[in-house]
Amino acid sequence: MRTQINRLVVGFHGCDEAVAEAVIAGSKKLFPSTNKYDWLGSGVYFWENDWERAYEFAVEQSQKPKSKVLKPAVVGAIIGLGNCLDLTTRTGILLVEEMYSQIKTQVSLPKNKKGASGGATGDIMLRDLDRFVINSIHSMNEAVSLPSFDSVRAGFWEGDELYPNAGFRKKNHIQICVRNEHTVVGYFKPIP
Repeated sequence: MRTQINRLVVGFHGCDEAVAEAVIAGSKKLFPSTNKYDWLGSGVYFWENDWERAYEFAVEQSQKPKSKVLKPAVVGAIIGLGNCLDLTTRTGILLVEEMYSQIKTQVSLPKNKKGASGGATGDIMLRDLDRFVINSIHSMNEAVSLPSFDSVRAGFWEGDELYPNAGFRKKNHIQICVRNEHTVVGYFKPIP
């Protein structure tokens, strides 16, 4: 059963070609990422409207030792955001800020850190704290019987500056974390 679809977006997921083909054929599902540094919490990650960035990610993954990505590919998805924790809106940002304020003195919080790919740009790539705060929102909703968020959406500033003192970076993107697989209306093979 599908959840309410309030807004449709196109997302792209970088992965191995065999996985992409199986997902498009309907014989396999994309599994949620559960890494402790996944900044938007557990779920399946997509680049909104950015096939090229999803492909770059798949290529980057394929170059890591013991990678499951042997041949980089991209699967496209039509996503109904449903009940979305949208961090491109004031409401979403205030909710995350409020959750942090509630938990910062109650528990020992993890820290965000620069990752290997952050390099000279100073990008914070290991987002353990952000994940903790987002997952705390999901846990709170469950504890007080509020509706679960189907997806989380946010802008991510990443990479080198486009030019000196620029506010734009080479890998800026909007990322979507799909928590409820029923919000995906369908998958497709993108035409590069």
